[in-house]
Amino acid sequence: MPSQPEAEFGITEARRILGEVFAPWVQDLNLTVERIEHAQPADMPDWQPSALLRMPFSERLCRNGGVVCGQALMALADTAMVIANLAANRGYRPMTTVDQTTHFMRAVSSSDVLADARVVRLGRTMSFGRVTLLSANDNKPVAMVSSAFAMLPG
Repeated sequence: MPSQPEAEFGITEARRILGEVFAPWVQDLNLTVERIEHAQPADMPDWQPSALLRMPFSERLCRNGGVVCGQALMALADTAMVIANLAANRGYRPMTTVDQTTHFMRAVSSSDVLADARVVRLGRTMSFGRVTLLSANDNKPVAMVSSAFAMLPG
């Protein structure tokens, strides 16, 4: 895995990293990268680098009662934030989660879950972000997540 950011980072590279870097149990969630944004449009001063990931619904992710478990939702949010950080860095950079706070807003069942991850601030050694988890069935929020990551030496 290259330790220097690449000149161009696109969705193909994001999908490759998702399939090669993460632990096997995270890969078992069958997450897909649906969109990444790493170049700021000229007419959007409040724009933030971002990634949109999808976690397909599976009974294996449900707790008693058919509700997608919080652990799966938190893993989705963490993974989406890593991909958003890679988009902001325009390539692979080792990092580790320092903090993640999740506010669950409502249960989700029988629906894919979307993770809209945005980098709020990217520094040399730390990154801060927020993720909104949405039910794909109605596009309503399921949870809000804030996180901090430490950027590691390559």
